[in-house]
Amino acid sequence: MKNEIDLSIPVNDTLKKNPEILDLLVDIGFKPLKNPAMRESVGRLVTLNKGCDMINIPVSQLVQELEWNGYTVKGVKE
Repeated sequence: MKNEIDLSIPVNDTLKKNPEILDLLVDIGFKPLKNPAMRESVGRLVTLNKGCDMINIPVSQLVQELEWNGYTVKGVKE
């Protein structure tokens, strides 16, 4: 499904499937993703769940933003 985002897979994989969410993620606070080298290096290891911890935003905020933009979200950490 095109409009499904899995927060438990690496950010790099998520952006390859849904490149259109890059600007949304940057606006939410994932500023390092603006740098292609960061997406290719750290983005291969870090999931959106872990990224939320790293930038200190609640996962619920990310989920809400994605849902408001028409995405179904799965893989949300408990």
